[in-house]
Amino acid sequence: MTDTSLAAPSTALPRSSLDLIGATPLVEVTHFDTGPCRLFLKLESQNPGGSIKDRIARSMIDAAEKEGLIKPGGTLVEATAGNTGLALTLVGAQRGYKVVLVVPDKMSQEKIFALKALGARVVMTRSDVGVGHPEYYQDMAERLAKDIPGAWYVNQFNNPNNPKAHEIGTGPELWAQLKGRIDAVVCGVGSGGTLTGLTRFFRQKSPRVKMVLADPAGSVLADYVAHGYIKEAGSWLVEGIGEDFIPPICDLTGVREAYTVPDAESFAAARDLLKKEGIMAGSSTGTLLAAALRYCRTRTRPEHVVTFVCDHGNRYLSKMYNDFWMSDQGFLPKEVRGDLRDIIGRRADEGAVVTVAPTDTVLTAYGRFKLYDVSQLPVTNEEGKIVGLIDESDVLLAITKDEANFRQPVKKFMTSRLTTLPPTAPISDLLPLFDQGLVPIVVDGDRFLGLVTRIDLLNHLRRKLKN
Repeated sequence: MTDTSLAAPSTALPRSSLDLIGATPLVEVTHFDTGPCRLFLKLESQNPGGSIKDRIARSMIDAAEKEGLIKPGGTLVEATAGNTGLALTLVGAQRGYKVVLVVPDKMSQEKIFALKALGARVVMTRSDVGVGHPEYYQDMAERLAKDIPGAWYVNQFNNPNNPKAHEIGTGPELWAQLKGRIDAVVCGVGSGGTLTGLTRFFRQKSPRVKMVLADPAGSVLADYVAHGYIKEAGSWLVEGIGEDFIPPICDLTGVREAYTVPDAESFAAARDLLKKEGIMAGSSTGTLLAAALRYCRTRTRPEHVVTFVCDHGNRYLSKMYNDFWMSDQGFLPKEVRGDLRDIIGRRADEGAVVTVAPTDTVLTAYGRFKLYDVSQLPVTNEEGKIVGLIDESDVLLAITKDEANFRQPVKKFMTSRLTTLPPTAPISDLLPLFDQGLVPIVVDGDRFLGLVTRIDLLNHLRRKLKN
């Protein structure tokens, strides 16, 4: 079931992309077990900036202009997990404002690239520090706003026009699309605007509608709802939701149930959403979907439940949708062999190793360094046997001698004296090779199994700590 009744056809063309914000479609989940319930997703990824944050960016900037807080040609400054920054830059660019964004360093590269492409100045800061630390992203943004002439600190976490966007926009849209048949709404909390705005709307329109919190494991919010106190925050990889404090605008008093969702469950739910429903969503959507499914499956009677596709999954291609990243983080199970094969990040038997042939050109090797973000490549023959190794230093030495060497075959410049280890070798055998600047090559007889890099070993040791 898809209902876009709120967005009635119109003959008037939008004057800009900002006119496309809101009136997002609603689609029913049909390929998941939802117990006795019907579960609906509001596709906020269909906003022009690709996320639910487009709504609050327009709302906050509109209000600031009316109140005279931002002048023509001024600068918007904000602390953001990415999507609010993208939305502010989208709106700000069309209103003639410069944008400076302070972004925690755990955000996806896709978001950073998109922010810079839109024209924002991005200031990266630490994601492992809390309120009061000089590098905490909100504190840093507030300082920058004071230091930059003509700047306005947007402060989504304490801006009343953030929840207002959902109270007068998102809430009425949901009510109209489901014709008032709503029993529960599942929300996450980043700034708290969505939850607060919808809580206010449904308190007035239909107090029986239950607000359900979806919170990443490590965040303090679900425990606060359950126990009334703030525990020490942990860490999580889901982006955009979860906090180590209670945002000033966040109203949790209407939350009836709260679910804590680990990263692994969130990522799995989002990936399943793509496979089963054809909807590519971001990591926070995975948290919301996982919590909504848990809620639905524990009901004893039918309910209409709504949650959100908060943003588009194309912003997470290098992370959640990257099998290598998922494996490095320990989220994709691997067969445990109890030897060096468990450490190899890119296994040859899985077709994951990027290689070149001896007859490939140096230019081909250079291109693969760039494309796959690697610094060395195994050179394999037609039988798949490793016969050499070429790295960036080999290429650099060849090209500085003569740029025409780009056209020469790899075999002229590769290293053929290889340092190999059997899979049964102890981990301690890797360290002397790393100290010599060598790349350990794991082979089983003549069969090439893969390379072990320093980061492979670090990932392996971190996964052991995590488990």
